[in-house]
Amino acid sequence: MCVKFAKNIERHVSVPHGGLYSVKSPNQTLVDFSSNVNPLGFPPSVKRLLKTGLQNIPVYPDHNSTKLRKHLSKHAKIPIGNLVIGNGATEIIYNFCQAVIDKNTPVLIPVPTFGEYEAAVNLCGGKIEFFKTMDLSDDVSDFIKKIPKNGCVFVCNPNNPTGTLIPKNTMLKILRAAKSRSTILFVDECFMELTQSPKESLIDHIITGNLFILQSLTKSFGLAGLRVGYGIGDKKMISILHNIKIPWNVGGLSQDAAVLALSDKRFLPKTRKVIKKEHVFLTNSISRLDGFFCFDSATNFILIKTKTKSKALQKNLLKKNILIRDCSTFRGLDDSYIRIAIKTHKENTKLLAALEELR
Repeated sequence: MCVKFAKNIERHVSVPHGGLYSVKSPNQTLVDFSSNVNPLGFPPSVKRLLKTGLQNIPVYPDHNSTKLRKHLSKHAKIPIGNLVIGNGATEIIYNFCQAVIDKNTPVLIPVPTFGEYEAAVNLCGGKIEFFKTMDLSDDVSDFIKKIPKNGCVFVCNPNNPTGTLIPKNTMLKILRAAKSRSTILFVDECFMELTQSPKESLIDHIITGNLFILQSLTKSFGLAGLRVGYGIGDKKMISILHNIKIPWNVGGLSQDAAVLALSDKRFLPKTRKVIKKEHVFLTNSISRLDGFFCFDSATNFILIKTKTKSKALQKNLLKKNILIRDCSTFRGLDDSYIRIAIKTHKENTKLLAALEELR
């Protein structure tokens, strides 16, 4: 029997990402600069799960993540009814698109940016228009002119992979323009808590009705392996996303770890201090190397333009047990770009030394 699949399903291609398993024969000794997670790892409080949480492994988790949503409600200062939990932020992107994107729904996406928006929209049959910009703040007037009617706009802020942060007043212009055209604005703020200006978030404007915000504990609290993301929207949108998500989408240990992480009030301020200091160190040091140009970044990673082909540079650094992100797979970029995460000073020094040896 020949099984027929929908054309958009057959054409679907997985989006390439960084991380240890993005390369052949990964080993745990690699220093991973390709994943933009917290340079301090996860909060020490999460280690308690190794002693107290393992007995819950045979127990089905709370499919509504109730305790976690209560803690996130306090953390984000948002009513619990405006929160949905996902198995990482990416699950929420796909569920959101399933809820609001239909065949030929007009969608506007600035590029380069996170590739999962495009993949999720295509899977639902949406009609995408791409807007090329390295800093949306510089091109916001032209971008606003492109906002479709009765559609959807995706904006990553701070943007991955460029690291640019769009000021709140500029984002509000985009939000108002989208609302005037009955279009929903999806804002990915997964890196916002790792900036020095977390209050640039649009979280306090969620009542506008046409705004949906994505955030994640993966990046800010270093829980990449446990997969915990969350979405913030009006109660109608959140209700729909609760209804369509798969049951037990977030494991019990993941929920417990997230609650413990949120309880550590000193972790994020400490993280921001490290990022601020090491950002200056890396940017100044790498910019002095011939053939490297660092873009300004507001968060915990740096986009770099290099004279060396990105794949060749990645391959050479792998020989030194260092993994960077080859950015040639981002729409809008080519093999002149790499991205590095900001890590601890010891790890950053190792990267710098390796780059100097390759000159």
